[in-house]
Amino acid sequence: MPKVRLAGTVAGEKDPNRQSRAKLLYRLFSKGWDIYNSNGDQRISLSNIEKKIIEADAFVFTPGATLEDLFKAVSIFVGYQTMDKNLANKPTVLLNTDGSWNGLLQLLDHLRQIGTVAQNPADYLLETDHVDGVLELLEKAREAGLPEIGRIPTGEIAGPSFDSPPPAENIGNVCVFCSASIEKEGYLKDGYDFGRMLAENRLGCISGAGNSGIMGEVVRGSVEAGGWAGGSNVPHIIELEGLPEGLSSFWLKPDIYTRMGVMIERSEAFVIFPGGAGTVQEMLALMIFKQQNKKGMSNKPVVIYNRPDESGRRFWDPMIRLLGEWCYDGEFTVVENLDEIIPTVKELL
Repeated sequence: MPKVRLAGTVAGEKDPNRQSRAKLLYRLFSKGWDIYNSNGDQRISLSNIEKKIIEADAFVFTPGATLEDLFKAVSIFVGYQTMDKNLANKPTVLLNTDGSWNGLLQLLDHLRQIGTVAQNPADYLLETDHVDGVLELLEKAREAGLPEIGRIPTGEIAGPSFDSPPPAENIGNVCVFCSASIEKEGYLKDGYDFGRMLAENRLGCISGAGNSGIMGEVVRGSVEAGGWAGGSNVPHIIELEGLPEGLSSFWLKPDIYTRMGVMIERSEAFVIFPGGAGTVQEMLALMIFKQQNKKGMSNKPVVIYNRPDESGRRFWDPMIRLLGEWCYDGEFTVVENLDEIIPTVKELL
């Protein structure tokens, strides 16, 4: 029988979502689905999330979305975008009876309008406001499959990992989470200039080691200014985006979650540049780790570069509003000018 992984939790007997979850369990089971995580008590970590994805044939997220639920849902969407073979034709449904998923969906739609998300999120994160709609969407998606992502691999093959420690004079490593797809000149120039600024301020540059978009420019800016640059990537994304030249260290990982883990581990601070769904995923992970008091995260600053465009629209306003529901003052800092980032990072370090 097909297996569906159920996300979300029920907080006691008076939880208003208890009844809809019970109805959902009954409907799924009666239609022939085996159910993982029916009690909502299994914890997901960066080290086991890919295993959980492999085990399941579909994913259903319930009302009462938490920060961890948002992270898991956007992680699956990023997996679709990067053509993770373990997600091929595995549908995802959001049961959004209480509107708790609206903020994430609005954020992804905002990024689609800006151009850092090429796909329509509604084609992959299938939304319904009633339990019977979950079964309808699951069956329809399993019969018709999911839409093509529309990306063509370059065929570049991942090489082995290599490691060269940062110079002794470096004062720390800054991880830059950003878009590997945006091609607007102003954004690319910001990426290159920021990479150069990191090198000039004796700060190492850590990235997702993509060769395109802002990500590629940040690395080029650092390398061409004589800086140390480390990065991590996975084979199937390297086939899509290639690797930048000049990396001082490269850590090849099997999936996007362990890739994120090594980037976080090797960094002393994080900068959230304009990006897409993957950058949202990374920001959510940082906030979850801070709230879990994960070892080594409490003293690592997170700075959001909320870049205004020509019309005055600030890039990350929808994400900042979304995070305002779950995050506390001091868990991240927002700046709007490129020149503010380095002084802010150094002050917080």
